[in-house]
Amino acid sequence: MRPADSFVRDRLPPLHQQPQFVYDLPELAALKARPQLNLVHELLDRAVTDKGFADLPLLRSPRITLSYADVKDRIDRIAQVLTDDLGLVPGQRVLLRGGNSIGMALAWLAVVKAGLVAVATMPLLRSRELVDIIDKARPAVALCDARLLDELVAAQQLQRSRLEAQSTEPQAPTPDSKSPDPTPGVKPDLTLLERIVPFNLMNEPGSLAVLSAQKDGRFDATPTAADDIALMAFTSGTTGRAKAVLHSHLDVLACCETWPRHVLQARSSDIVVGSPPLAFSFGLGGLLIFPMWAGASVYFPDVPYTPEVMARLIGEVGATICYTAPTFYRQMAPFIQQHPAPSLRLCVSAGEALPDATRQLWKAASGIEMLDGIGGTEMFHIFISSAGDAVRRGAIGKVVPGYIARVVDDAGNTLPRGTVGKLAVIGPTGCRYLDDPRQTSYVKNGWNYPGDAFLQDDEGYFFYQARADDMIITSGYNVGGPEVEDALLQHPAVAECGVIGQPDEERGMIIKAFVVLKPGFAADATTVKALQDHVKASIAPYKYPRAIEFVTSLPRTETGKLQRFKLRTP
Repeated sequence: MRPADSFVRDRLPPLHQQPQFVYDLPELAALKARPQLNLVHELLDRAVTDKGFADLPLLRSPRITLSYADVKDRIDRIAQVLTDDLGLVPGQRVLLRGGNSIGMALAWLAVVKAGLVAVATMPLLRSRELVDIIDKARPAVALCDARLLDELVAAQQLQRSRLEAQSTEPQAPTPDSKSPDPTPGVKPDLTLLERIVPFNLMNEPGSLAVLSAQKDGRFDATPTAADDIALMAFTSGTTGRAKAVLHSHLDVLACCETWPRHVLQARSSDIVVGSPPLAFSFGLGGLLIFPMWAGASVYFPDVPYTPEVMARLIGEVGATICYTAPTFYRQMAPFIQQHPAPSLRLCVSAGEALPDATRQLWKAASGIEMLDGIGGTEMFHIFISSAGDAVRRGAIGKVVPGYIARVVDDAGNTLPRGTVGKLAVIGPTGCRYLDDPRQTSYVKNGWNYPGDAFLQDDEGYFFYQARADDMIITSGYNVGGPEVEDALLQHPAVAECGVIGQPDEERGMIIKAFVVLKPGFAADATTVKALQDHVKASIAPYKYPRAIEFVTSLPRTETGKLQRFKLRTP
């Protein structure tokens, strides 16, 4: 057997730049004490052999329902293809390209069970974006939904062209040489993606289904170390260039013992639906990892979710837990009234700030108090949240058991309660970028700095203000864009909005709002004044938007996050 691939380990941040990891709950300490852990063995194999979940449903679609035992058999066969047919060894990366489907979930689980590193990518990415990920992650193989092959094949060809061009370029002289390397060849810092295997394609020779059908399903989970990397996740791009974040088997299992255990409290009878992609940590946790931890099941539709489709399907499939972004809940509110969903009991919002106007709109439409949370790709999932009776209007919630959070000044000193500052967090998960100088911006003295401005009240509740670099300073006042957005959303004319600071000679900055109007409202000066007056009457008058621009849509990432940097640089 070939030795494990050390590419990722060799590119971890140096220890002095890594976060402090804290395992101060009994469940976390027990995990930390185990030097060997395989995430999928713990969540799936033990579900079948030790937890009594073998016959419970795990993955559902309109066409098929797979039990925990069924899923184990299928991913064991896929793992055999990865290791036997494709010759992959622990530590190698496998790029995964697909929307939310049973096929994508099976592929992800098989990759991690085989000790490989899963590199899931958003389905809407184009070839130039994919080739940047390929160059950074250097996957040996890609598993791709057959419906999304075109852009990946184009990325493969683009990468091959780049490599061929580089191989013919003269190499720069080395310090001890007066001439270029006389042997032309591919630069050692890039590796070609050689093999693409399609899935969600049943009878095609060379497809994952055909290859795995030839296997006997006898596969033992690779005995990975607890700190071996299980996944490489690319950030969703709200600020521009995406970064590659690394999480170990221990990280993900430890995360299961925090928010899912103490706040979400899912049950084995739950049926989960949601829109965030499995390539996004919010979706991976909510729509695969955490349901498996609880013995629950996940429903993947055959059609893309729209607000109306999701509202209708919740009732049709008897879904009990829903995950999506605040904007989606706002758009879904009128449809949930048309399609009552008596089974629904938990609605999780994350991915971007939840305006209180959206929370109250959804509560009035569905009767459910939304469960808000803040997490992040760098931390894997949610670390501040509250549910049910613990919810406070305007607050995201309290720090999740297992984490420590505080509001600090620029020097890292804890600020008095009620003071706006930067959020700093430590816990059993933390930020480790792959070979990226921005590591030192996120982790400082062992603490993770997600880049958000918060205040904490005397009861311990955290109130989101803005991204730290999105705080608007106007005439000496600090204003958080989300607060102004929340006020605007309470006006009947506003469907969506985004607020930024615009440079101004007199005030330093003025508050500018980009507004998408509901049908029937005119984009004119009368509406501008009505919105400005509404904000002045709702919050402190100095926070009203002095400039309002009407737009037909707002720039968002594939996960639904508002890209304010695009509003600042149209």
